[in-house]
Amino acid sequence: MEDSNNALTLGDLKANDQAEVTGFQKNSKEMTGKLLAMGITRGAEIKILRFAPLGDPIDIEVKGTSLSLRKEEAQLIYVRRS
Repeated sequence: MEDSNNALTLGDLKANDQAEVTGFQKNSKEMTGKLLAMGITRGAEIKILRFAPLGDPIDIEVKGTSLSLRKEEAQLIYVRRS
């Protein structure tokens, strides 16, 4: 699990951006387990599909599956643009 003050999170991306998951915030063990169960694993490629009108939730695509994440959940996921 990665923890960095300057790291880019999934919540920082814009619609149509693509990124690779590099880790998760350390203080989010319970939520990390849920994210892993949804296929959001280290090395997974994620595409931001769209944001709801008020910016929350965020629709993403990971491993061929569309998911919706709350903005606060997306902030737990560290990514690198691809």
